[in-house]
Amino acid sequence: MTPVEMVAVGVAGVSAGAVNSVVGSGTLITFPVLLATGLPPVTATVSNALGLIPGSVSGAIGYRRELGGQRRRILKLGVGALLGSVTGAALLLALPAAAFETVVPVLVGLALVLVVLQPVIGARVRRRRERTGRPARRDGGPALFVGLMLASVYGGYFAAAQGIIYVALMGMLLDEPLQRLNAAKNVLVAVVNAVAALFFLFVADFDWTAVALIAAGSALGGQIGARAGRRLRPAVLRALIVAVGTVSIAQMLLG
Repeated sequence: MTPVEMVAVGVAGVSAGAVNSVVGSGTLITFPVLLATGLPPVTATVSNALGLIPGSVSGAIGYRRELGGQRRRILKLGVGALLGSVTGAALLLALPAAAFETVVPVLVGLALVLVVLQPVIGARVRRRRERTGRPARRDGGPALFVGLMLASVYGGYFAAAQGIIYVALMGMLLDEPLQRLNAAKNVLVAVVNAVAALFFLFVADFDWTAVALIAAGSALGGQIGARAGRRLRPAVLRALIVAVGTVSIAQMLLG
């Protein structure tokens, strides 16, 4: 890797860490840069997954205030994320590289629609609970567990825009402010990346220069993103999620 390529990977890591902390889809910044340096797709994917772990942890730390009172929920959902990420990591090594090319834009597009409609859906769910007298489930129930586990299969496979899918699912099934959902998302993404990377350590090749550069950059970017993201109003944060997600879909379809 040349000095210029190293700088490009480091800058991409900072950008991805910041974007992941606030929205998700940081992989769509780092992955093309790694490919441009000449890394094979699978090596780029696994190196990227390992390198982005510090950024996810950094973002979660930046949102630590919003994580208050969510420990039990995150522990339960983290089990589903763990199971899904191992499955996705195994699929990355077993399936052709283009296996998810068709389904991924559809998943992200559906997630964006759900993010946009989340206030309406949430209001209807709350009215239904009031009519039936059923209290809200703090963990989202089986539907959220299974949904996040399936989303984590995709996350373990490629990870681009997985955070958007998480926020969409939690927004439908949890009665929580968007910033608290975003905080939980950062922890779950860290779990998925860490588990997938641990799996890859034993079965795949890494480019350790790329890993180190992305790790350092994403850790810095995670703090930058958390500080900026926590100041955004829900409507602005929702609009940012939709904007980044739309760009992500375009990049996946045109790339």
